[in-house]
Amino acid sequence: MKIRKKSPKPAPAKPPLYVVGYRGTPPSLDELKIWYDLQYGGPLVWLERDPGGRASASHGPWRAHVLTSLPDAAAAEWQPVLSWEHRQLGAVSLSTTTPSTIADTVLVTARLARGMTLLTEGTAFDVACHEYLNPSDWNDRPLNIFVARDHVTVQHSETDDPSLDWFYTLGLTKFGLDEVEVIQPRGLPDADTIAILQCTADAVLRTGQNQKVGSSLDLHALAHTIRFIKHRTAAPTGRMVAFRQITTDLR
Repeated sequence: MKIRKKSPKPAPAKPPLYVVGYRGTPPSLDELKIWYDLQYGGPLVWLERDPGGRASASHGPWRAHVLTSLPDAAAAEWQPVLSWEHRQLGAVSLSTTTPSTIADTVLVTARLARGMTLLTEGTAFDVACHEYLNPSDWNDRPLNIFVARDHVTVQHSETDDPSLDWFYTLGLTKFGLDEVEVIQPRGLPDADTIAILQCTADAVLRTGQNQKVGSSLDLHALAHTIRFIKHRTAAPTGRMVAFRQITTDLR
């Protein structure tokens, strides 16, 4: 069965976690530090800082890379990907991390992207989720609160087979994990499938590793057991991504 793909243009190689578009003057690193410390307690420390607005941000053991204004050549690569009229672009990227700290590192990176969005009154593009976030779209949570649904979304696309629906996650790749998907007969309740994928994403994030094909995982909150039945790649957003297909059995 082939997936009917739309034709989004792929993002540049090795993308950041977030691209932030805005108009006017780029925010200074000092402004971003003041905002972050007021919001989350800090202290945010800038490392390897240069006058062009590029630096590594450090908060405790977690780091992220910030560039408040992309060079023209890099910005031009992103413009065909983005559905907006912002001409100025900044970016926030993950730093090197370990499986034990990846969730906190993603969280800090997202908080910095939120800060750039609010300070510029701009729009952030979540590269992995292919989602746009205006200032009012960000969930305002304390730094110590991690909610998987803030970072992982569930999408629905058509397939070449009119009798089938394709539901899948986007965002698990931020954590170094494969996305998960369900391919099911058309007409089944969407809400049940979305809830299963959301709960599966939570469970996979807790384990911190991809589940092997043939293995099972209990979703106690939904009274379901899921089985991982297939591994493949697809490109729903224009970039090839690994997926693990699941099926569910009522417990």
